[in-house]
Amino acid sequence: MHMLPRTFRISLASGLFLVALVSGCKTAPHGSVRGPLHALLITGGCCHNYPMQTQSLVTTMSKHASVEWTVVNEGGSGTRAMLPFYDNPNWAKNFDVVVHNECFADTDSPDYIRKITAAHRAGVPAVVIHCAMHTYRAAGIDDWREFLGVTSRRHDHQSRYPVTRVQPNHPILRGVPEGWVTPMDELYVIEKLWPNAQALATSVSERDGNAYPVAWINQYGKARVFGTTYGHSEDTFRDPVYLDLLCRGVLWAAGASGK
Repeated sequence: MHMLPRTFRISLASGLFLVALVSGCKTAPHGSVRGPLHALLITGGCCHNYPMQTQSLVTTMSKHASVEWTVVNEGGSGTRAMLPFYDNPNWAKNFDVVVHNECFADTDSPDYIRKITAAHRAGVPAVVIHCAMHTYRAAGIDDWREFLGVTSRRHDHQSRYPVTRVQPNHPILRGVPEGWVTPMDELYVIEKLWPNAQALATSVSERDGNAYPVAWINQYGKARVFGTTYGHSEDTFRDPVYLDLLCRGVLWAAGASGK
């Protein structure tokens, strides 16, 4: 698999693309976004195959809408990083949506974290995937957790988890069939669903029997946020149902699909 450079731009509208790994979103109307959607993907850190995940997401979105991506893959493969990208106070300017798919659990600087959350609170929409929920979990402040819409510090073992749709008519879930069972993935234990967040779907822990949100929406200041705790395994990032969920989440957060 070819490795991605740390920071790069690709324009799917102009025909530049990464190797297709999946068939993409089947249920979204083509052309639901006027002009190219400008999307920023923040990725990197420990525990996951981020080049493969990036390829899957970028290629899938190309089936769904015209997207110009900026991908930032900094910070190495450890659990602690402070990305130079955020040193620019206008780091989020001109992006329609930011996708957070990073994993830096031990970064705990309040000033650094607030460089990120301040932009979202001001209105930059976001999608948060899997280990983004454990990113900055060592921090003493709650700003990142409030932005995510959930608080989580641990996960259950990997399994194939049945998914219950709590709001089946929500635009993000319209491509998710009743009775969907995930590929092998981790179920995150959600300690708190924040007041401005709403669960869209849940799965039941095989350890404690509790149902935990696995997909949700959140309002953080002026920003829409969509989140899912699934996304650990390569099989998940090959699953068309999961990828369809991400596609719809990106478009919903950006205000390009449904209410």
